[in-house]
Amino acid sequence: MTTTAPEQLDLQRAARDHLWLHFTRMGGYRDAEVPIIVRGDGCYLEDSKGKRYLDALAGLFSVNIGYGYGEEMGEAAAAQMRELPFYTNWSYAHPRAIELASEVASLAPGDLNRLFFVSGGSEAVESAWKLARQYYTARGEMRFRAARVPGQRVEAVVDFPEVHHVRNTNRYHRPPDESEAEFTAFLLDELEQTIEAAGPETIAMVIFEPVQNAGGAFTPPEGYWRGVRELCDHYDILLCADEVITGFGRLGAWFGSELYDIRPDLMTIAKGLSSSYAAIGAVVASDRVMEPFMEGTRMYSHGITFGGHPVQAAVALKNIEIMRRDRIVEHVGETRDTFRQTLEQLLDLPIVGDVRGTGFFYAIELVKDKETRQTFDDEECETLLRGFLSPALFERGLICRADDRGDPVIQISPPLVAGQQEFDQIVSILGDVLAEAWTRIH
Repeated sequence: MTTTAPEQLDLQRAARDHLWLHFTRMGGYRDAEVPIIVRGDGCYLEDSKGKRYLDALAGLFSVNIGYGYGEEMGEAAAAQMRELPFYTNWSYAHPRAIELASEVASLAPGDLNRLFFVSGGSEAVESAWKLARQYYTARGEMRFRAARVPGQRVEAVVDFPEVHHVRNTNRYHRPPDESEAEFTAFLLDELEQTIEAAGPETIAMVIFEPVQNAGGAFTPPEGYWRGVRELCDHYDILLCADEVITGFGRLGAWFGSELYDIRPDLMTIAKGLSSSYAAIGAVVASDRVMEPFMEGTRMYSHGITFGGHPVQAAVALKNIEIMRRDRIVEHVGETRDTFRQTLEQLLDLPIVGDVRGTGFFYAIELVKDKETRQTFDDEECETLLRGFLSPALFERGLICRADDRGDPVIQISPPLVAGQQEFDQIVSILGDVLAEAWTRIH
């Protein structure tokens, strides 16, 4: 009897024929190869041709411990697979979900104490919206709207017929003589006017990211979140911190809510919960929010098949163990100033208008005129970001994100294990490529 060896899959061809990439112009790969990443270690990745890249975006702001813990994580997953590969949290519990809920509750700021597990960040935000509405229903009220402090997870708006947006905390394009206190007062006044115009009795939740991702790492001015908390208390509105990106060390603290003393009623988490070694997220709620659902026949009418999946929970527990053991959050706190100082060398370039962010979460805003802070128009952004910067940076071995959902920025958010060697490499490559971009523009 003879046998034929199985035909090896042509990954490049199969990727083009069958794989639909996220947030990707698939037409761009008609005549170009799909980048295929095959392995990672520390802050670095390698593609199918053996080329090495520095991942200055940590996957998607998410591989917090880097790529070097696969064996340890794999052992945790395998041990759980042998014990209990799956069971649901629908009316049942299992040890890993209980342990993970307890562990995160011990880390969470303020009185956040209850965890509702889901499969990722978008599900966490959607679950928070649903919970906010049902919270008021359980109290005998009906609220159908949501005032929203900036953040871009609008795809999670379900069951609400109306959503209101308010201005973000970007100071770069504000009047130069405006003080920080004046900017804070301006923002809070707009938020209060938005709440009043909508009708406070119709608003279930204010939701925001402690440092906003979309538009590029907007940090809050002094007193902003304190004012937001006071407004939510005054109007009896739930306050939700979207910590899908900022949680688990990204800003140099376990949570951005802790860093800025936000004191939210709800918090959404995902990416850094497992450092993306497993697909898991959660809504973290205070006992006050949980209280109406503890009475009689009331319940939070929502569920996710894989929420609290035992293997995912085991991986997340191992991730937190590693972060504690290897002092990864402390490392960000100890090196964030030198990271900022290294990135700020790019301000010497005429195309770099602003370097903003905190911790290991930064954006570099690109400008046409540094004195007037004039930005690029849509056509120029297309040519600059997609036509040159993205492919040039990738070619030079640096993975970051060129984003023009607001003004054009380069987003930099490396694994939390990065050190001065990586900081210098990021700035060296970015400096060369941005200098060339300026020359091409002119």
